[in-house]
Amino acid sequence: METRDPGKSRLPRGLVPVLLALAAAASLLVWQARSGRRDDTARKEATYRVQRGPLTISVTESGTIKAREQLIIKNGVEGRTTIISLVPEGTRVQKGDLLVQLDASALDDQKDDQQIRLMNGEAAFVRARENLEVVKNKAASDVDKAELELRFAGEDLKKYVEGEFPQKIMEGQAKVTLAEEELSRAQEKLEWSKVLFDEKYLSQTELRGDELAAKKAELDIELARSDLKLLKSFTYQRELAQLESDVRQNEMALERIRREASADTVQAEADLRAKGSEFEQQQKKLTKIVNQIAKTRIIAPAAGLVVYATSAKASWRGNVEPLDEGQLVHERQELIYLPTGSSFMADVKVHESSLKKISAGLPVRLTVDALPGQTFAGTVAKIAPLPDAQSIFLNPDLKVYRTEVHIDGDGRDLRTGMSCRAEIVIIRYEDALFVPAQAVLRVKGSPTVYVRGQDGWEPRPVKTGLDNNRMVRVTEGLDEGEDVLLTPPLRDAEMSVAEEAPPGPSAPAASGERTETSPVSREEMRKRLEGMSPEEREAAREKYQKMRGGDGEAPGGRRGQ
Repeated sequence: METRDPGKSRLPRGLVPVLLALAAAASLLVWQARSGRRDDTARKEATYRVQRGPLTISVTESGTIKAREQLIIKNGVEGRTTIISLVPEGTRVQKGDLLVQLDASALDDQKDDQQIRLMNGEAAFVRARENLEVVKNKAASDVDKAELELRFAGEDLKKYVEGEFPQKIMEGQAKVTLAEEELSRAQEKLEWSKVLFDEKYLSQTELRGDELAAKKAELDIELARSDLKLLKSFTYQRELAQLESDVRQNEMALERIRREASADTVQAEADLRAKGSEFEQQQKKLTKIVNQIAKTRIIAPAAGLVVYATSAKASWRGNVEPLDEGQLVHERQELIYLPTGSSFMADVKVHESSLKKISAGLPVRLTVDALPGQTFAGTVAKIAPLPDAQSIFLNPDLKVYRTEVHIDGDGRDLRTGMSCRAEIVIIRYEDALFVPAQAVLRVKGSPTVYVRGQDGWEPRPVKTGLDNNRMVRVTEGLDEGEDVLLTPPLRDAEMSVAEEAPPGPSAPAASGERTETSPVSREEMRKRLEGMSPEEREAAREKYQKMRGGDGEAPGGRRGQ
């Protein structure tokens, strides 16, 4: 059986329904507040009074502190090598100090093998050089011998034509003359012998002997004439042809020997050049290996503070393994940043929507996360002509341009790799009318604000200048002290977009515009946002904010974005 505490009073029965009704009303109000619904009365109360005063137009971006004057120490050894020893990060080194020692054992083995190849190449080169001299000597000897034989053949031809043949002709003619003289004497003797034989002074035998002698003299003269004819008609032609052929053969032999000698010499010279080139190549390889061994000792080229490249450089692949002993490094890899001075700069990435606003020479105010309370002054020094490739790879829809900001002063408290925020001051107006950016929307292509009138809020076209994502400069259409509506009716902008925009996908709002999407579009955007990561949501929010800007004039008479 339940017992009651007599000290506690019971609630009246009529109060319970009232409390329940109040709780339901409170829940309804909370739900309405969370759903973002506001009535027209609350909207009318969100106003802003137009002010006149100083207005600074600036672009604020995040960046990284870097040394303005620094030496980048890279690995010059080909392939992949292992770090044997490494100077601790943050060490102040002097010129000539050892920074990194890389493994050179494999290069030492290559050096020994290359020295053997170099000696073999030198021996082959010397052998080819001596062989060239031998070939040249032999070629000269063969050519001289062939020239001598050709000269002898020519002299033999000339000797026969001008000496031997005429002499033989004379000898043949002399034989014919002698044979004729002998025949004449033999015939005279035979005539006398016949007379003496008739007178019985000679015997028959003696007569026959004289007749035989006369016959022999006739035969001798016929033989002499026949030899002379044979010499002129046959022997001379044959000997002449043979000697002329010997001359031609020797000429061709001389030409052949000269060509062979030239070919042998050219071959020997080519072999010498090849062996020389091979020897030179082996020398270059040995020199390269020696240089590679020298590059395994990385020496500080100047005094400075050691900063590891892995500490000062982010990678799109994610976290980078810190530089340490035993780590493999590749050729041309950045190992150490060695600041050589006390001047620093900020590496800032400016969104493309703000690119037309900034230019080289604009002043910059910088704050560093690691140094709270300190502000540094600087100047825009350089703007990249093309968007950053790494940012495009991570997000193709995000286009940012690397901008260098030179920081004034020595910056002795700054360190490479510190995060910072840079406010690039575009222009400062000492006396300007301005309203919040949310109070301006575009109706039928014209910037419009809602001003309090006698019959309520009335739309009024205005001319706007630059904005700083918070305040918009108003050049015409408003007076100081007027009230403008901070939550203008977006249905007017929606109607103007529906009337003016052609069918198809809607374009993003121009700088300074405020548009409202349809319920279907809002639902699609809500689903898209739910599927994004927190980083993607933040990037989309920043991109939307940077797309909102004025249409006025930029410094120097340029049109703003």
